[in-house]
Amino acid sequence: MSEFIIRPAEPHDLEAVNTLLGQVLAVHHAARPDLFRPVGKKYTDEELLAIFDNPDTQVFVYDREGAVLGYAFCVLRHQDSGALMPLSTLYLDDLCVLESARGLHIGTALFEFVKAFAKEKGCHNITLHVWEGNPGAKAFYEALGMAPQYTSMELLCK
Repeated sequence: MSEFIIRPAEPHDLEAVNTLLGQVLAVHHAARPDLFRPVGKKYTDEELLAIFDNPDTQVFVYDREGAVLGYAFCVLRHQDSGALMPLSTLYLDDLCVLESARGLHIGTALFEFVKAFAKEKGCHNITLHVWEGNPGAKAFYEALGMAPQYTSMELLCK
């Protein structure tokens, strides 16, 4: 297997990140066409560049010999009010591996990198949301040791 690095996203990664975001959209649209459009962009290029540049919204890319094969969007969240204990959480907003590179343990490598980053930042935990229509992602995160923290439920009004 060739060498890889996991590093912060840079402006020249925009095209690759947009491709991966498109693959995430396709999965979400297939599961929930009532919520997700078949095509579109979650972020404009300008918004992505701002996310790349914000220390509280880290985007890490899996780079194998100059090709971005996956990413992890992370958000550092801090709480210190009311009845909640003061702590920091790393919210894993999005993790995607290029469809043609799945099964090569890239997602696991990204997740392990995110875990180390969260520990380095003194985070109490890592949280994420998994759509119910994405059983592969749910199984992936459970295999990595994650467990439900709470359940978000809905009733569709039609």
